[in-house]
Amino acid sequence: MNTPTFIRLPKNGQLCPYSGLTRSYMNFLTLPSKTNGFNPPVESRVIKKDGTRRGIKLINYSSLMAFIEGQPNPKALAELAEKGGNNAS
Repeated sequence: MNTPTFIRLPKNGQLCPYSGLTRSYMNFLTLPSKTNGFNPPVESRVIKKDGTRRGIKLINYSSLMAFIEGQPNPKALAELAEKGGNNAS
């Protein structure tokens, strides 16, 4: 399968076939909010016709994958904790 440049939000109730994320979480990652300092961690674009309020949201695939890759690996964190690597005293 070729790597896309942009992907659409999945339909309601479905998961993204590329990331496994829900529509609402992908939308959350692309919208400016107080939580993300009004700087969304994932790039997106909205394509709409002139004079319309709604459009098609396209998620930048490489931006989404970079965000996912940048998240802590739970297995690695667990191994670090087992070795006593958590020196938060």
